[in-house]
Amino acid sequence: MNTKLRREFGFRLVGLSRRWRQHVDEGVAAVGLSDATWSPLFHLHRIGDGLTQKELAAHIGLDGSSLVRLLDILERQGLVERRTEAEDRRARRLYLTPAGKERVSAILERLLPLEDEMLQDLDDAEIAVLLGAFERIEARIRATHETGEH
Repeated sequence: MNTKLRREFGFRLVGLSRRWRQHVDEGVAAVGLSDATWSPLFHLHRIGDGLTQKELAAHIGLDGSSLVRLLDILERQGLVERRTEAEDRRARRLYLTPAGKERVSAILERLLPLEDEMLQDLDDAEIAVLLGAFERIEARIRATHETGEH
C-alpha cells in the first residue's frame, strides 16, 4: 500500500471537486442560479418529484436547516412546491413546478457541454473506472457512518 499516494488522493479529489463546482457554477450562472440553488433543482429532477426535504438533504449532502433556506428561495421564485402529506402533516414532499422544470432544462443546456469539455481527455472506460471507484468510496463512507466508526 502506497501511503503517499493515498494521502495525495484525498487532497487532489477535494481540490478537483472545488474547481469542478466553480467551473460549473460560472457556466450555470447565466441561468440565474448559484450552485447552492441549482443543485436542489437538479437533484429533484434527477431523482424525481415527491422526495421529502430530509431525503433531498441526504442526496445533496446538506443539513436540513440549510436546505430549508434554499427551498424557501426556490419556492419564492416559483421553482419548487412543497406539499404536506395527508398521513404525516410534518412531512413535506417536494415537486418541481413547470417553471422549475424549465429552469432545469436551461441548466442542463449549459451543464452538459461543460461536463463534456471537462471530460474530453478521458474515454468511457476511464470514466467507468472512476465512477466505480467513487461508488466504493461512497459505500465505505456510508458504512462508516452507520457503524459510528469514524
